[in-house]
Amino acid sequence: MTVSDFRQSLTATEPPAGLTLALTGLWWDAKGDWTRAHESAQQDEGPEGSWVHAYLHRREGDQGNAAYWYSRAGKPVSREPLDTEWLGIVTALLA
Repeated sequence: MTVSDFRQSLTATEPPAGLTLALTGLWWDAKGDWTRAHESAQQDEGPEGSWVHAYLHRREGDQGNAAYWYSRAGKPVSREPLDTEWLGIVTALLA
């Protein structure tokens, strides 16, 4: 799946089959459903899920919790615009 395919899938009511939990979290985030996004990311206990989890807590404004999850993901705390970070994570996880 390409980033373009991923973005086009956002017109659907459910995420595409076969997405990882982390990507599913980003999909729900793009749809404006933070709770479902968080639930999905939380189920992935690896670095990808932690990275998305960090991004989601940053989006909600909980910088302390975000910093914890960035650390678990092995990533520096992001300071870039949220939309830019979302695209960067999607691109990395689809690669």
